[in-house]
Amino acid sequence: MKKNRLPLLLASGVAVLLISGGVAAYFQVQRHLLRGRATMSAQLVPEDALVTASISTDIEKWQKLQKYGTPETKAALKKQLTQLKGKLLKANGYNYEEDIQPWLGETVMIAYLASGALTAEEDTEQETPLIKQPDLIVLPIEDPVQAKQLLTKANSKKQLLERTYKGIQIRETKKNQSQQFSAAVLGRFFVVTKNSTITEQVIDTYTGEPSVAETPGYTKALSQIQASKPFAQLYLNMPTFSATAATNSGRSLSPENIAAAEPKQGIATTVTLESKGINFRSISWLKPDSNLSHRVENRNSSLVKRLPADTLLMLSGGNLEQLWRNYLQGAESNLLAPIPPETLTEGLKGTLDLDWEEDLLPWMGGEFLLGIIPAYDDVLTLPDNSQFPQLGAGVVFMVLSRNRFRAEKSFQKLDEVMATRYQFLVEETELEGKPIVNWKSPLGGISATHGWLEKDVAFLTFGAPITSSFFPQPEALLTQTPLFKAVVPTKPNPNNGQFFLNFEGTINSSNLNMPELPPKPQMLAQAINAIGVTAAVSDERTTRFDILVEFKTAATPSTSPKPKQSE
Repeated sequence: MKKNRLPLLLASGVAVLLISGGVAAYFQVQRHLLRGRATMSAQLVPEDALVTASISTDIEKWQKLQKYGTPETKAALKKQLTQLKGKLLKANGYNYEEDIQPWLGETVMIAYLASGALTAEEDTEQETPLIKQPDLIVLPIEDPVQAKQLLTKANSKKQLLERTYKGIQIRETKKNQSQQFSAAVLGRFFVVTKNSTITEQVIDTYTGEPSVAETPGYTKALSQIQASKPFAQLYLNMPTFSATAATNSGRSLSPENIAAAEPKQGIATTVTLESKGINFRSISWLKPDSNLSHRVENRNSSLVKRLPADTLLMLSGGNLEQLWRNYLQGAESNLLAPIPPETLTEGLKGTLDLDWEEDLLPWMGGEFLLGIIPAYDDVLTLPDNSQFPQLGAGVVFMVLSRNRFRAEKSFQKLDEVMATRYQFLVEETELEGKPIVNWKSPLGGISATHGWLEKDVAFLTFGAPITSSFFPQPEALLTQTPLFKAVVPTKPNPNNGQFFLNFEGTINSSNLNMPELPPKPQMLAQAINAIGVTAAVSDERTTRFDILVEFKTAATPSTSPKPKQSE
């Protein structure tokens, strides 16, 4: 199998091995062989590692990866690869194709440790890379004989520090303050780290301390997301992630307590390269001692088919009440939660005088959908005294009601609050012969509409006027557009929820008055057409979700449908 020139994440590690002359150590360390053919690189990575990634070295896969993106993202990646190659390989008299490729195995594992945060030793003056350099790299030796030939190219002028730890030889190099690497050979693997402390952690793991491979549920989870010809496999340690994120979160619990309270054990994904983008076949699982359990309830959404073809964002779910209950459980430890639950409920009570648990959730606990739909220009004319910018889109919320009578009472209360507290003009009217209620702001720029679709589906829009684009039925469906079909995965099936985001119409567009991203994230966003996600509950302890990111290529035209006129 062919292997490419060393990718960005791997080049530094291999170069260090070459510089240090660590190949020789392989032939000196015979008493610490890894057990059996089933041994994985993950057995060398400490159990509390934050992130691990096993990455293919197949040249055909890397060539396919390099076809994605814009000229700017391709140029940025090429620049970093060239700089890294010149600094760490060519400058030391080595060539990847001749010196490394012949003995390197088919996959290389990298890892980021919680202890490997930015230190003073790292070069903060250089340009920030697209991807941070890993804390450790595990390189399998496929051909020891060819690896030994590297010794003939060893540079005798290099100053190396050699020492032993637990009987294993470690070789370290310090070229300047911004470069420090440490390397050791463990069985049939080279291990390269950013400093000696991490190398000692790896050796501790090699000699008996718990590894990532021993994480509860790790092996079983990875077996459920196998794919043909994967490009990479990634693992995120959720307790470690929560503790790391908690350091600067301002939460009341300590990082240690947050890690203990985190119900999830891990998230893993298998990455494959498709014709127009990257697919992530993913899984999330709970800790063995977690009190949280998932409700196995998967029903493909019927509400998605009520959105028009030009919809920019869609989020659907099968059970709003269950989603809320899960959100409440362990909310203090969930650093991914953008807003604490009490902030949401108190804000709703304070602004709209509605109790989420008493007034709303009892009747809207079933299937739900959130969407963003663009508005047509000729309905967005603002009065001269408007204090709001022109809105390019509106938000729609749909929910399958479990009690229409209670829902009507909530809407009546909401109408009264908007009219008396905020002086909105509340008007009952009809659209296509069906009753709806419109709100109009006295300041202009913002409007809202609520009403009923068939089968007890309630809806509420807010922002620009978009109701006629989907009420009572859209002229063309989002689900039938080529972009939606291409990016929203069809599996798992049945599912418990889906997500769709058209980058061209949102993040990469100026029509929505969104704040600009920083230069580097904006450059990366410009390379993406759309993202789709499909999720399902596998069992009480496991959830499955697939993600597809469609990238631009040189010949990729804009795939955003033109918005139809809305009322």
